[in-house]
Amino acid sequence: MYTYSSGVLKNKWAFAASASTRLASEGYVEGTFYQAFAYYFAGEKQLSEKHHIDFSIFGAPSYRGGQGLAVEEAYELSGNPFYNANWGYQTLSNGEIVKRNARTSTSHMPIITFSHNWKISEKSKLNTSVYSTFGKYGRTSLNWNDANDPRPDYYRYLPSYFEGINDMVNANLYRDLWQNDPAGRQIQWDDLYAANIKNLYSQENANGSNETIIGNRSKYIVENRWNNIINFGGNTSYTKTINEHVKIVTGVFMQYQRNHYFKTVEDLLGGDFWLDVDRFASQVGVDPSIQQNEISEPNKLVGVGDKFDYDYYIHNYKVTAFGQADLTYNKFDGYIAAELSDALFYREGLNQNGKFPNDSKGNSPISNFINYAIKGGVVYKLSGRQFISINGLIRTQAPYSRDAFISPRTRNFLVNGLENEMIYSGDVSYILRYPKLKMRATYYHTNRNNAVWSRSFYHDAYNNFVNYTMTGVNYLHQGLEFGLEGNITGKLQGNAVVALGQHLYTSRPIANVSIDNSAELLDEGKTIYLQNYKVGGMPQSAFSVGLKYNGK
Repeated sequence: MYTYSSGVLKNKWAFAASASTRLASEGYVEGTFYQAFAYYFAGEKQLSEKHHIDFSIFGAPSYRGGQGLAVEEAYELSGNPFYNANWGYQTLSNGEIVKRNARTSTSHMPIITFSHNWKISEKSKLNTSVYSTFGKYGRTSLNWNDANDPRPDYYRYLPSYFEGINDMVNANLYRDLWQNDPAGRQIQWDDLYAANIKNLYSQENANGSNETIIGNRSKYIVENRWNNIINFGGNTSYTKTINEHVKIVTGVFMQYQRNHYFKTVEDLLGGDFWLDVDRFASQVGVDPSIQQNEISEPNKLVGVGDKFDYDYYIHNYKVTAFGQADLTYNKFDGYIAAELSDALFYREGLNQNGKFPNDSKGNSPISNFINYAIKGGVVYKLSGRQFISINGLIRTQAPYSRDAFISPRTRNFLVNGLENEMIYSGDVSYILRYPKLKMRATYYHTNRNNAVWSRSFYHDAYNNFVNYTMTGVNYLHQGLEFGLEGNITGKLQGNAVVALGQHLYTSRPIANVSIDNSAELLDEGKTIYLQNYKVGGMPQSAFSVGLKYNGK
């Protein structure tokens, strides 16, 4: 990392810059790699005693290989608690054998800000800022058509699958392969290339023309799933000191964000083209247009860098007005704040999908939600070094646009009965601050009610993607946190953190299950007995201890 700061120059400008990188050819988990860079540049100008401006730009481009999750059986069979199914060995044209990861991530989203600060008087000021962030985020993955699943940990390649159908011969065979053939439990890149190179194919009416194209149609490709963002907004806040005890802040915040979701071909893996049709659509009907991802260009043949499958925008707008009063007295400090906001979102489809020709291209209905929030807190000073802090919050929150659509890749359908979430939250803390000893103990409690939970996944029994949506999902997050830091000797410090949490679902939500290709309801109004199950994706408890030595 290199950092530079100019200090205040004679022309009253000041500049700062930084650049850094972090690299790893392979991480702790086999098959992963990491390439990250960061940059920062900022300037500030003192225009007068009352006005100054500042700007900044920073970003962090990165490219990394991903670690995959696996079932416990795969970890046990491989004998590796860090088993990663996302990579395999590939033989290059010069005969060199290299590791290759199928799940890579590319990201670069710089942020630009510009601010003006106006000191109106000794007791009032106005701050105004505008910002923009834009860029790309892509995740690669294997895709296949008219071919076997290439993932080495696919459940039908595990011994337990064959044990379940009482085929002990294959169960023992796959167990032996998993335990004794390390390369066999990874992606077989050379086999994927061989399958594509040998797949000579004649495509009639290619790209919607009367032309017939002959070439090696890829059965396997590496695709890139993009989520590119354009986001800009602005806010202005007015601060007024009423007297030595009271200060108020009011302001307005506006934001617009557009997410662009689409796929491109990353690598044809030795083939000449990929046929852009829905491999599952033949179950919907015999009409050939049903399988087309873009009706206007049937039998589209795509190459590296071309868009295919889905292409759509999600638009989000939000306007917020807020106000806060800060109170300062000898024995306590406090604040109370309120917020009112208006949020809306909609989907804009760029493809006319053959399965939903009337509901895929163009704009969806607009979803609009008015929300409010009220919060407050107080810090009571037992002494100059001991404090009790209490905070509380009541707010409503619009559903996230990413959860509001049943299948945004293919159509404009919204989840039925979308409503605001209701959130109640509070915490109480005891804080101790001595020169050589610091401690904090906190109890927190949050209820999040009426949330929407949406997932899409492949279902073997239906040979199709299934959309699973739950409404009325309630969460409870509560726990105790304790942190301690202090000097053991003059140069040695110690610290300890304990977090005991309880993160549960507290309702029996209602689920609707539909097939992605036809919108056929597999189940409607189904009660899900989720109450008192633990929320995944987070630890319930965490512990940490540390030592820090400061030399001369």
